[in-house]
Amino acid sequence: MSLRDVAKSAAAGVHDTAMPRLVAGVPDAAMPISQVRFAVVDTETTGLSTDNDRVLQIGVVVARGDGSVEHQFVTYLKRLSWGFGHVGAFHIHGITRRQLRHGMKPTEALEMLNVLIDGCVFTAHNAKFDLGFLRSDSIRLEVPLKLTGPLCTLNLSRRLDPNRTMSHKLRDVAARLGKSTDRPHDALADAQLTGAVLPSLLAAHRITTYGELTAHFG
Repeated sequence: MSLRDVAKSAAAGVHDTAMPRLVAGVPDAAMPISQVRFAVVDTETTGLSTDNDRVLQIGVVVARGDGSVEHQFVTYLKRLSWGFGHVGAFHIHGITRRQLRHGMKPTEALEMLNVLIDGCVFTAHNAKFDLGFLRSDSIRLEVPLKLTGPLCTLNLSRRLDPNRTMSHKLRDVAARLGKSTDRPHDALADAQLTGAVLPSLLAAHRITTYGELTAHFG
């Protein structure tokens, strides 16, 4: 099945604006940061353990460093092997078993993720968490991730506050920059919010090229 077929067959569990343009490789060091493509990713999971818990939802926003959005994608993951339909902390993420039944198979979701992150800088708020779960699925399902990065906006924010006088939770960082979401703990909404604060964080660090980004945060 092609990735285009995957996107068409995902039905109600997937909201995809268009198939992305494939871009191979990584940006040139001299590329202005405004033109660098970032794949901003967020996940919702059943819990905190990469060994015992699983990804339930993946949200991706592909955007340039100037904040212009090129593509958005979100899907639930159909966990067929979990007959009891474990969803974890429902009171936090609000994801139901019915929503999971309409999602993508995990292998297909990872294949689509690879299309989206190829040629982009993988970016997340607390990237260690999201990437840890995605890598766990990647190894378990034998779908290698095409990864450039990662870049962590939590780290970007903390470095601006070496004495840790402020909260660096995504919503608090966003609020200081005049951004917000009315759908907390939704993977796409959180990816959108992370993408919205990224240009300001890059500017605060005076990052003007991809080379400067990798030199300071690579």
